[in-house]
Amino acid sequence: MTWLIVLLAAGAMLALAIVMGFILGWANKAFHVEVNPLVERALDMLPGANCGGCGYMGCADFAEAVVEGKAPPTACPVGGEGCATKLARLLGIELDESAPYRPVVHCGATYEDRLGRTDYQGEPTCEAANFVAGVQGCAYGCLGFGDCQAACPFDAIHVVDGLAVVNYDKCTGCGKCEKVCPRHIISMAPFKAEQMLVVKCSNKDFGKDVRAVCKVGCIGCKACARISDLFVMKDNLPHIDYDKYEPGEEHDLNLVLDKCPMKRMQYVGKPSEKDLAAVADEKAPAIVEADFKTTVDDAEYRG
Repeated sequence: MTWLIVLLAAGAMLALAIVMGFILGWANKAFHVEVNPLVERALDMLPGANCGGCGYMGCADFAEAVVEGKAPPTACPVGGEGCATKLARLLGIELDESAPYRPVVHCGATYEDRLGRTDYQGEPTCEAANFVAGVQGCAYGCLGFGDCQAACPFDAIHVVDGLAVVNYDKCTGCGKCEKVCPRHIISMAPFKAEQMLVVKCSNKDFGKDVRAVCKVGCIGCKACARISDLFVMKDNLPHIDYDKYEPGEEHDLNLVLDKCPMKRMQYVGKPSEKDLAAVADEKAPAIVEADFKTTVDDAEYRG
C-alpha cells in the first residue's frame, strides 16, 4: 500500500512539473519582448557601474536611450571618452568635442578657518545640520559631516579637517556628491585641462560680514573682474566664465592670482609633473590636500 502512495505522489509531481513547464513555455513566448541587438552591444560597452551619473536608472536604461537617440554617447561619466568613442562607432555617428565634468567644492575653509562654530549635538549629517541655525557662522560653507563622502561609490571624496576634498585620480564625475550636498556648494564643472582654476568660496555676503565668520572667505573686492574678463561678479562673488576658459591662454590669470587679497583663486585637479617635482620631498597627503578643493558657482542657502 505504501508503494502505491509513493507512486501516486511521484505521478502527481511529474504531472505538475509538466503542466508548469507548459505554462512557463507559453508565458515566455506570449510575453517575450524583442531586444534591439544594438542595445545589447551598447550595454556590453558600458562599465556596468549603474551609478546614475548619466541621468538614467542604470546602464541598461542608458544603453537603450543612446541607441534610440535620446541620450548622447558622451553622457556616461564613468566610461569617459573611451566608452563614448565605442558607442559612437557602434551607432555610426560623430562625437562633438566636449570636456569631462568633475565636481568642485565651493568652500576652502577648514575648521580652523571658520568662526562662530557651535558644538552641534544633532544627527551627524549635512542634511540634518543644514536645518539647524547657527551650526557655524558661515551660512554658505561646507558643513563637513560627509554626506558627499557616504554617497560616492568610488571613494573619491573625503572630509579632511571639516572640508570635503576631491581625489581627482579616483573621481569619475558621476555627480552623486553634487546631488546630496544640502547647501549646493558642490557643482560639476567642465575640466578642459587636468587642472582648472576655481574660486574657493561661496559666501555671498559683503566683505565685512564675511570676515566676521571666516578667516579665508572672499571679500568681493572685484580685483579679479577688473583684471580679466574671464571673471564675472554676481552676488559679491567672482564667477569664472568657463566658455571663455581656454587652457594654455593666460587670461592674465597669474596677475589675478597675485592680486587676490584673500588668495581664494586656486587650481584644482590632478597635480602636474612640475607640481609633484616641486614637493618631491614632502609627504603625499600634503601634495594632494593642497590642490583638491574648490571652485565657484551659485550656492543656494537652505539653512
